[in-house]
Amino acid sequence: MAGKLFVVGTPIGNLSDFSPRAIETLSMVDFIAAEDTRVTIKLLNRFDIHTPMISYHKFNAHEKGEEICRRIEQGENCAIVTDAGMPCISDPGELLVQQCCERGLTVCAVPGPTAMASALAVSGLPTGRFTFEGFLSVNKPSRREHLLSLLHETRTMIFYEAPHKLPATLQDLYRFFGDRRIAIVKELTKIHEEVIRTTLSEAAEKYADGSIKGEIVLIMEGAAEGSAEKGTNSPEEAVALAQELMAAGLSASEAAKESAKLTGIKKGEIYKSLLNGK
Repeated sequence: MAGKLFVVGTPIGNLSDFSPRAIETLSMVDFIAAEDTRVTIKLLNRFDIHTPMISYHKFNAHEKGEEICRRIEQGENCAIVTDAGMPCISDPGELLVQQCCERGLTVCAVPGPTAMASALAVSGLPTGRFTFEGFLSVNKPSRREHLLSLLHETRTMIFYEAPHKLPATLQDLYRFFGDRRIAIVKELTKIHEEVIRTTLSEAAEKYADGSIKGEIVLIMEGAAEGSAEKGTNSPEEAVALAQELMAAGLSASEAAKESAKLTGIKKGEIYKSLLNGK
């Protein structure tokens, strides 16, 4: 009889958030697939858990995933954990769940803390509808394409970011989206937890020096309702958008093309205005 894969959430900071069910699960499975065994061993030691571990991370995910699936097929139970939070959410584990599903293996969730939901809850921004965007790519074309796709997103947007990349990300968000409200949520559940509720213009200027440290979640308000409808923009707004895109690195032709796609204004009209400096 085949075993099961348990997707187990772990604390994002405060170890008191580790649930009794999670402790029980990690104690009863045959082995634990850990993103970083050096991190997970501290958690196991804290709760007197002695289950053996194997290393499972983004660089060995495919190969290790096959091995884990074979062991589950042979009757073993496995728990997958990441360094903090819920596996598979911008963390290793997504591929393993897919591999298990393809083989018809049972996958069970053992819920735990999740940074994005916790940050959204305390952000002060609308929570009824939101979109999780994860980490922005450091590859410039991919990053630009991602941001362009969100220009008319009306839902609250959630991003993860590393502290050393935060200044550039705040600058990019301001260039692409204008002066919207944003909450910078750092070090959730830890001693230095803080929620900074501000605007993109203020944040881009104030934190350009990289002074914010720790684990960071960004919560940004969406576009005004109706802005996603083509044909609602004036030619002047279309040109202004194209100019913002050029400031973000696009050529005049590329900026006119993207602005036309998003606003419904003809590309040639936008391009001509850009060349004339209007």
